[in-house]
Amino acid sequence: MTVTALCLAVAALVAPGPVARHRIRFATDTEPAPARTVRSPLVIGAGVAVAAALVVGVAVALATSIVVATAMWRMRSRRRTRASDTDQRMLLGALETIIAELRVGNHPAEACAVAAQETGGPAADAFRVAAARARLGGSAADGLRGAAADPLGTHLERVAAAWAVSDRHGLALAELLSATRTDLLGRIRLRARTEAGLAGARATATVLAGLPALGVALGQAMGAAPIAVLSGGGFGGALLVLGTGLACAGLLWTDRISARVAS
Repeated sequence: MTVTALCLAVAALVAPGPVARHRIRFATDTEPAPARTVRSPLVIGAGVAVAAALVVGVAVALATSIVVATAMWRMRSRRRTRASDTDQRMLLGALETIIAELRVGNHPAEACAVAAQETGGPAADAFRVAAARARLGGSAADGLRGAAADPLGTHLERVAAAWAVSDRHGLALAELLSATRTDLLGRIRLRARTEAGLAGARATATVLAGLPALGVALGQAMGAAPIAVLSGGGFGGALLVLGTGLACAGLLWTDRISARVAS
């Protein structure tokens, strides 16, 4: 039973993906039969977890799954944060382009179109919509509000508000957008300083979460055999799962507190 489960898990991991299937089809000039099921990381992970539970025990498999899930959650959160920072800096670049175009006398619709061409991400999509609305006789502010979406929703709302004030009262659009850009730049710098200040607290939380593993290693070196107790099932296995869950929950809770402070 154990050998069969291991073979199934390995087969799921090494099965050719879409790119590999395309290469095989190109090399052999044949069209493979359509797949009956769609593989997903969740299905593969479940298969590996079942195989690990059969090999090393349910408690060890659960603890390992908790650690892996926590690591993946933190990695995705960091990727989202980096993507948000990149989008905000692209918005800064787009605002700089629009301000420069307006100050040389270009129409706001043309300024938005140039900014959409010279930048990327959600900012480019938003200003492309704004340019289209302005060319059709509508309001670019309404276009920005309609295109506003996370993570730039709040910042695009500020840009749209400045644009609407310029349309309503006839104020200089370049000056209003320049003030909006200065505000956004200040927020980005404040967030960067806050993130730098929280780096020590996050490192401390990571070290504290790893201290139980260090204690287990020291106990094993002293001959107390804690690994045998924790991986033997029963009360030791329950303690392993509970301790791993509490440590990972502490890491996630620390990340949540840090995210609230930095936001």
